[in-house]
Amino acid sequence: MSNIWNWPGQRGGRMTMTGVIAATIILTASYAFARAGVKQDDVPEAAKQAYERYEYSKAVQFLQAAIRKNPRNGDAQLLLAKSYYEMEQWDAAASTAELAVSINPSNSSYHEWLGRAYGEKADRAGGLTALSLAKKTHRELETAVRLDDKNFSATQALIEYDCAAPGIAGGGEDKARPLIERLAQLNEAEGHYAAGNCRRQKKDYAVAEVEFAKALQSKPESADLIYDIADHEVQHGHPEQLLKVVQTGEELHPDDPRGEYYRGVAMVMGNDKPEEAERLLRSYLLKSPIRTGYPKPAETHYWIGKLYEAQRNAQKAIEEYREALKLDAKNRLAREAIKKMGKG
Repeated sequence: MSNIWNWPGQRGGRMTMTGVIAATIILTASYAFARAGVKQDDVPEAAKQAYERYEYSKAVQFLQAAIRKNPRNGDAQLLLAKSYYEMEQWDAAASTAELAVSINPSNSSYHEWLGRAYGEKADRAGGLTALSLAKKTHRELETAVRLDDKNFSATQALIEYDCAAPGIAGGGEDKARPLIERLAQLNEAEGHYAAGNCRRQKKDYAVAEVEFAKALQSKPESADLIYDIADHEVQHGHPEQLLKVVQTGEELHPDDPRGEYYRGVAMVMGNDKPEEAERLLRSYLLKSPIRTGYPKPAETHYWIGKLYEAQRNAQKAIEEYREALKLDAKNRLAREAIKKMGKG
């Protein structure tokens, strides 16, 4: 990962140039599954079903077969790119999205997903290659927004990029301001969220919190927007505020399983109702989608470990932290927790 440039990142601390590209992609990629969908009639039913079951390898097989019959099926190419994206096969995701764009250069969603794939590649590149890929990310997101200003997921990704990235990589808060103003005219909740997210990139957390609160009051259509705000409250250690966010999410999107996860996390953070917290977190483990935008099983095991640690049950806490690391070897919080307990 490149360490050439640093600036504020959404998760706190300092973030590398490529790191902020990845944060932008992670933050808003789940948006695009709902907002930038493919034309269902143009994609094989078996592929759609496999994708919705998170069986991405099977989806790839069905889609490849369909594309062999009709290589000009851009919608199938898009779902194939999304499947590769979920499988973290970034090169394949990018090359497939490039094909989709070549088939229909006027499709906003195609450009958006190509930008997302470039962003993931940038995060894993270094030096000039990372910079080149970052610029490509920005170019594709700009094109996606130009083609469809109601593509909110692409607009949010572009705004975050502009607020976080330095000028040499194509960013700049001056570019983000008119985008935020235009977005607010189209959708009040999206506009407040974008304004708050931009301030978050600048570590102006007090203003970010105000804008996020306004976004929630505007009853967002997107559950992903709500639960990104929830994640922000987790990162900043605000259990009471987190519960308020969860309440909004549960009222507007009662079937979304993330409500259980974040309510359980809030209880762990606040040392409140440990048995109920564990029930909620384990319930989430059983049904959580394996998809961008949803807390991963490793994160859930980490919070169950925190719950046991608060109860001074060191053995069970260590077991949960180790399970988190087994599922995600890069889980820094679990690794640090084990080290803190003298078991590392």
